[in-house]
Amino acid sequence: MSFVSVKELEDKLQVETYAKMNLLIERGQGAYVWTNEGERYLDLYGGHAVCATGHCHPHVVASLKAQLNKLIFYSNIVYSEVRAKAAEKLVSVAPKSLKKVFFCNSGAEANENAMKMARLVTGRKKIVSFSGSFHGRTADAISATFLGNYRKLAEPNVPFHVCAEFGSVESVKKTADEETAAIIIEPIQSMAGVREAEPEFFVFLRRFCDEKGILLIFDEIQTGMGRTGNWFFAGSPLSGFVEPDILTLAKSLGSGVPVGACLVNERVAKSIKRNDLGTTFGGGMLAVAAVIATIEAIEIDGMLEKIVKAEKYLREKIKQVPEVKDVFGKGGILAIEFYEDAAGFYEKLLKNKIITGTSANPFRLRLLPPLCIGKEEIDLLIEALKR
Repeated sequence: MSFVSVKELEDKLQVETYAKMNLLIERGQGAYVWTNEGERYLDLYGGHAVCATGHCHPHVVASLKAQLNKLIFYSNIVYSEVRAKAAEKLVSVAPKSLKKVFFCNSGAEANENAMKMARLVTGRKKIVSFSGSFHGRTADAISATFLGNYRKLAEPNVPFHVCAEFGSVESVKKTADEETAAIIIEPIQSMAGVREAEPEFFVFLRRFCDEKGILLIFDEIQTGMGRTGNWFFAGSPLSGFVEPDILTLAKSLGSGVPVGACLVNERVAKSIKRNDLGTTFGGGMLAVAAVIATIEAIEIDGMLEKIVKAEKYLREKIKQVPEVKDVFGKGGILAIEFYEDAAGFYEKLLKNKIITGTSANPFRLRLLPPLCIGKEEIDLLIEALKR
């Protein structure tokens, strides 16, 4: 089908929710995608931080094909070897205190269940999140979101959600109290423009939560699965080696196959009783096969090391572009800040066949690339920006 006919069909039959790029993407490989007309684009957005292993990584494809030939799905009411192995594999790379996993379908669902678990464990209702936060579009998740107009669009919001200033110790002290069940935080706020906090802030959060009997939730839906150059922000030097009580995952977890998860410590796991949580599709065979294959692909190709080198190379080369003010973020979750509105650079890069992303900060362009990018891809970006 031609681009025009596909566009007309989608516009006619689908509810309009996003402003789309005028691209008909047909296939992908590594850090590149191709349109139906054979034009190649460098993808530095990864389908919104999803394609961490690159498009159609051979190991992921082979693993999914093998699973498709055996069993696509059965609910988690039965035991499954592939699910057991996925849980084992995920826990093996997780922060040491997070010993158990709850598989679900998406990031929003992971965050919904994380907050539900916090309320069940503590018997409290209040949830503290942060200015600039985005946790999903479902009821509890969007009520914990304090970015732009998202909460307003979802009114009436779930009660007992309050906002603290991101990175502010004093604001947390004023906002969280003995009624607080959990503090939920994106360690790096992607949609807000890749906002960061110092490791000392996370060390404070851990100590404060322990003192007040509050659960600490890290929303690592975007920072997890190697994107920062560590398997997770939690437990790494970036967090001051802090480990939360619950860690939520999705996006890169399945290399494009929809899957989410909550990693929890023993205290949380022991407090959850049968029928407290549930999900039809969570832990389906195809989804968890994708989890195993994703982790294996990252390990096989040394992608944690690759993305650290790529970030270092980009930071050095970007100095050649006088319009760039600064670079924020870690590994493969970065923002390039310009002296002028980033939207113009976004559009011009797209015309130069490079896909990037904007953010709530009008001066910052986001990069959420596959972790397999190297010097060749960064050189293409730098040369396009210089043009």
